[in-house]
Amino acid sequence: MDLAIALDSNSALPLHQQLYQELRQAILSGRLSPERRVPSTRSLAQSLGVSRTTVTQSYEQLLSEGYLTTIVGSGTFVCAQLPDDLLHSTPIESSQITRPPIKLNRYGAGLAQIENVPKITEPDAPINFRYGRPAFDQFPLKLWRRLLSRYFYCNLSWLDYSTEPLGYKPLREAIARYLSTSRAVKCEPNQVLIVNGTQQALDLIVRLLIEPGDVIALEDPGYMSARLIFQSQGAQLLPITVDSSGLIVKELVYASQPIPLVYVTPSHQFPTGAILSLPRRLELLAWAQQTGGLIIEDDYDSEYRYGDRPIPALQGLDRSDSVLYIGTFSKVLFPGLRIGYLVLPKSLVSLFARAKWLSDRHLPLLEQQVLADFIAEGHLERHIRKMRSLYERRCQVLVKALNVHFGQRATILGEKAGIHLMVKLHSYLNDEEIIQRAAQMGVGMMSAKLQYLKPNNTGEFIFGYGELSDQQLVEGIRRLAQILVL
Repeated sequence: MDLAIALDSNSALPLHQQLYQELRQAILSGRLSPERRVPSTRSLAQSLGVSRTTVTQSYEQLLSEGYLTTIVGSGTFVCAQLPDDLLHSTPIESSQITRPPIKLNRYGAGLAQIENVPKITEPDAPINFRYGRPAFDQFPLKLWRRLLSRYFYCNLSWLDYSTEPLGYKPLREAIARYLSTSRAVKCEPNQVLIVNGTQQALDLIVRLLIEPGDVIALEDPGYMSARLIFQSQGAQLLPITVDSSGLIVKELVYASQPIPLVYVTPSHQFPTGAILSLPRRLELLAWAQQTGGLIIEDDYDSEYRYGDRPIPALQGLDRSDSVLYIGTFSKVLFPGLRIGYLVLPKSLVSLFARAKWLSDRHLPLLEQQVLADFIAEGHLERHIRKMRSLYERRCQVLVKALNVHFGQRATILGEKAGIHLMVKLHSYLNDEEIIQRAAQMGVGMMSAKLQYLKPNNTGEFIFGYGELSDQQLVEGIRRLAQILVL
């Protein structure tokens, strides 16, 4: 082949890659014209003084990218149509396209019609009061790694499909025992459906139980992501007021329309932190029994309760199979685990298992196996006891810092549970101005405004403290007090 090919044995680039680049450039420049035969790997290797393997690797890359083609019995040739020609081909003018718009189904159309979908942008700051994050540095990594290796190296069943539509049975057994002990939930392992988190549980519930136009009652303020899932299915949303004792059940009782479903966070209302009192729990269960309505109980961080004894879960008090109970390990372990659970009335188990199986088959088995052992061997309860003590101290540090620097100029809500507070800052500044001023001082804040369905007064912020040290909590509030004129 009469081509000038320069290879540099001292270059950091391997010889086969240098040769590939030289040949590709020769093809693109026309020095190697389309349909021209190229030398055999043996002859080119001899002429360049390199190994045949070097030439073979270069040819294989050019073949895979569509620059060369092989004809059996004839040799290797430059392709008649190069991939670069296709990239530079003349596109069809949009005016020539007559294809009708893609038709969406009912779910897609409903999702498209949700206007002004709020977007929560997490702040990026050295001291970040973002909510929902546990203390990652306190997670028992060595123990988790040991449990992982137990299955990773010795038992390869996790490489295969799972044949259990409800999820890994030992994990469901461990969760059922744990819920019975810690939350007084009454369930058998075959009532536990393993899901990849709260979002999937909510999606399954509304897809199977709600028709477009049905009314779903929910706390206001409340969990925005749940609200969006309900809206995507065409549900009508009925906001129910929350006070210091949680959801005001009387607003449900006196509602003018039938309510097939109500969504609540009774153990630590999001975002206010209110705890649904025992009388209201009983009142809510009585409403469900009398009307035939169902209750979604999102028990997202019920493990962390400070000072008082935990109130039993709604599900444990229920006598009429009215509660669908959702839990997750995102707050007690780590969000990346993506394992949650849905405890169902027995009459719904088969239907939900079928829907889950059709939507994503199963969660990764390895993580389920490790989590099952983590719970069964008592590690989860020990970890929760340790973290409850840590978070209670951090909560106290945050509350004290707010009282010292703000006093009566801040109203604190939700300090008896969870890993976040909601704080009302009494200021003439709007939320955006407060967030911007805080960011300038290296403090990340998140407004509670987006969690409201009905228009809301400004000045309420969610302060997550799970991942912040005592020093960061104190310093963050000190900086915030400096920049706010209250």
